[in-house]
Amino acid sequence: MRRRLSERDIEAIAEGSAILGTGGGGDPYLGSRFACRAIREHGEPELVSVDELPDDALAVAAAVVGSPVPMMEKLSLGEELGRAFDGMQEAMGRPITAMMSPEIGGVNTVVSIALAAERGLPVVDADSMGRAFPEVQLVTQTIHGIGVSPMSMADEHGNVVIMKAVDNFWTERLARSTVIQFGAIAPALAFPLTKEQIELASVHGSVSLARDIGEILLERSGEDALRAVLDRTGGVELFAGKISGVDRHVTGGWAVGEVHIEGADAFAGATMRVTFQNENLMAYVGDEPMACVPDLLTIVEQDSCRGITTERLRFGSRVSVLAMPCDEQWLSPRGLEIAGPRHFGYDVDYRPFEGRRPSPALLAARG
Repeated sequence: MRRRLSERDIEAIAEGSAILGTGGGGDPYLGSRFACRAIREHGEPELVSVDELPDDALAVAAAVVGSPVPMMEKLSLGEELGRAFDGMQEAMGRPITAMMSPEIGGVNTVVSIALAAERGLPVVDADSMGRAFPEVQLVTQTIHGIGVSPMSMADEHGNVVIMKAVDNFWTERLARSTVIQFGAIAPALAFPLTKEQIELASVHGSVSLARDIGEILLERSGEDALRAVLDRTGGVELFAGKISGVDRHVTGGWAVGEVHIEGADAFAGATMRVTFQNENLMAYVGDEPMACVPDLLTIVEQDSCRGITTERLRFGSRVSVLAMPCDEQWLSPRGLEIAGPRHFGYDVDYRPFEGRRPSPALLAARG
């Protein structure tokens, strides 16, 4: 399955990641521009399946940690990214031989690809979430008891911080405190994995899935693109209408808030409320949840079907709300314990969205 990743592939992966990233992971345009420049300067990296990795492989992941709002002005992908890589390699005490994305999100999927191009390393066709999440410990490795540290973080001033935490939850706490000192956004290297660990505790084929979705978006638009994306992901359109309000603020290194959508066409007369913490977490009609984390909840532009990150939600935009199934690892008891609605402070248990697309009559009654 080996293939070289071209600039076209990068653009498709970034666009597809914005769909799977549930509103988080950073702006796909910023991520694709950064990665395409790396490819032009250093050559096309190779995408490899997990099976194609050598038995002694050591893969790590690069990510931008923090709130997506300051990322719009401070991308933090200059020399500090290379310093974070060097710090991680020193902490591991052995060469890093592959890059793997920590999540599927507009920037965080392609940062590892850009770094792979710069360092001449392959990219693993897998990630640690199958979506984007707002906290470091919310990865499939935590489900399987695998540590995400050491973690190396760097800033534009030359500071490098190496964290070796007792567990993944402490890694999140230390990373969140550090990123606030680094200006609310900073690059990080972490998630060291052997081939055996990647086989056990990752979402296989997720980069290829993002590319497939992105190709749909680059070639189609409107209803045609929407139907193709839903077919490819097994998702449904929960709601459609116009954004009537956005309440968003940055706290604790996250963009937190909610967006209100006034229904249109079949959904006229009803209102949907989507809450987010970097990523979209819950969708309500009235007081009833229609979809919830860890399933994927994405808001897209109606005309293009392009994913809208939470920092770019704007009053008046015409949107559709999509729900898509998460990787089955998140539906295990441990997965729901660490990434279900109650982890984020919602007093509800997880319920799958399948079959819960509300009828227009129900929507109108509860709008």
